Amino acid sequence: MTLLTVLFSSCIGDDIIMDRVAETLKITTQAASIAAGETFQFEARFTNNIGNTEEGKVIWRSSDESILAITEDGLATAITRGNVVVAAEVTLEDGSLLKEEMDVEVSMVTVAIEQPTSRSGVIATTTFYDLEGDFILNEINGGVSLEIADNYKATDALPGLYIYLTNNPNSISDALEIGAVTVFEGAHTYEIAGVNLTDYDYVLYFCKPFRVKVGDGAIN
Repeated sequence: MTLLTVLFSSCIGDDIIMDRVAETLKITTQAASIAAGETFQFEARFTNNIGNTEEGKVIWRSSDESILAITEDGLATAITRGNVVVAAEVTLEDGSLLKEEMDVEVSMVTVAIEQPTSRSGVIATTTFYDLEGDFILNEINGGVSLEIADNYKATDALPGLYIYLTNNPNSISDALEIGAVTVFEGAHTYEIAGVNLTDYDYVLYFCKPFRVKVGDGAIN
């Protein structure tokens, strides 16, 4: 209990700094080529400096509007054969520009880039408590499944250890709570409805009563 209190106390003064993360921008719907005369809806996900997804921030641009025109909300119209760079851009609070680009060909056929159906990572402790193991996040009908591998091991010494999906591994604010940890060793699976495979970038373990982070794993 004393150790938990020390951990808890050490977090308090650092919350404002520790809760900040780097903004991210990812193109989530992509096409390698678009047939001339057809349209294609590009989509992207932007998360801000506390890990929240913000809608309406992304602006889309084409390097050559005479080949491929694109609206600011990502609806592309292929005009004539050629190659362009499609860019998703977000202007950050400090005025700097966050950008992600992809090459697109206007050709005879539309070829959407197939998105992955699974992502994976490694859980690791960020404290002196036991926490380790591999995991796979799979796309399933209506949501995702989080499959924890048989090399998983977690401490059972903490009251109220919970698992979350989040875009900010430093806080459970706005994280998706999966539930209390009830399995402390070996393989097990969580099924999470209403979640897309690309919605979150971290698995987070948190001691909820003491608001202490125990460990995490980036979803690659």
